[in-house]
Amino acid sequence: MKAYFFRLNLAYDECIHFYHASTPHALLMAESGERVQVPAYTLRPFIGHTGIQGRFRLLTDENNKIQSFERVG
Repeated sequence: MKAYFFRLNLAYDECIHFYHASTPHALLMAESGERVQVPAYTLRPFIGHTGIQGRFRLLTDENNKIQSFERVG
């Protein structure tokens, strides 16, 4: 498995588009400098009234399929 770590700090207004069909994916910059595209629905559970903040870990399998996405800090 491959692990990617992200620090996200988006205001609520910036997260609204993750609920629209016109934005099916989000492009995230990992702490390693790699760009990783994830389905927008992956981020939705972490959006609160202030937006989305924190450090997250994405685990993918050998075919780059998401195995887990979780807040780690």
